[in-house]
Amino acid sequence: MAEMAVDLAALGVEWPPTEDELPYDDGMPMESARHVMQLQLLMDPLRVFWADRQDVYVAGNIFVYFSLEQVRNQDFRGPDFFAVLGVPRRERKSWVVWQEGKGPDVVIELLSESTAAIDKGEKKLVYQDRLRVPEYFWFDPFSGEWAGFALHKGVYEPIPEDEQGRLSSKQLALTLVRWQGTYHDIEARWLRWATLAGELLPTPQEIAAQERQHADEAQQRADEAQQRADEAQQRADEAQQRADEAQQRTDEAQQRTAELEALLARYRERFGDTPE
Repeated sequence: MAEMAVDLAALGVEWPPTEDELPYDDGMPMESARHVMQLQLLMDPLRVFWADRQDVYVAGNIFVYFSLEQVRNQDFRGPDFFAVLGVPRRERKSWVVWQEGKGPDVVIELLSESTAAIDKGEKKLVYQDRLRVPEYFWFDPFSGEWAGFALHKGVYEPIPEDEQGRLSSKQLALTLVRWQGTYHDIEARWLRWATLAGELLPTPQEIAAQERQHADEAQQRADEAQQRADEAQQRADEAQQRADEAQQRTDEAQQRTAELEALLARYRERFGDTPE
């Protein structure tokens, strides 16, 4: 029996669009350079930390689609940062929930004067009620304000700071810390990932600097070892020189002794033994 082609569009049936068919760029930059750098500081260490894993996806400032209503209303804005576990690690233009089979596991919004009300209100409700994101955090890169929420029975409950003043992510088995330090030549309070033991996840720049430091220290140890070897060789050379000089003096003394003995022998031949 021959297969019959069916025009689904003619029947009014629409396939949900994929990431290749959906808009993925609204042309809107992030609020400030500080926001851009903060996003990098959240993404890059995680990507390094999970370099050997193929089942995680980390992204920032890309669209997240969870309903066709967004497409009709052109509501394309997505989280500043999000992470998803249990999915293939590959490049994506946007995150399409019906294509991927799940939504983000962790979302972080970076507050600004123009977005704070939306991030704390409208977006929080979207992440809670529509996307069902298990954990939601926000952070203001300039004021340092932050908060975390975990989904419990369908409602976000605040995540309390622990004894070290950190916010824990059970989803990622990591913590978020407010770190005072210099990143890209800017001294500020930054939001960073840390292990449960409190060790910061290093940035690629910090890893490179640490590797350079280790290389410099190894070179310094090698130079010091070479210096000690050179000094030992110098002492050995000096000792050999003294030994050579001592041997030379011994040889000269033996030569003088031999000359005296030869002179004494000739004397005896000529005059005989000397009287006692």
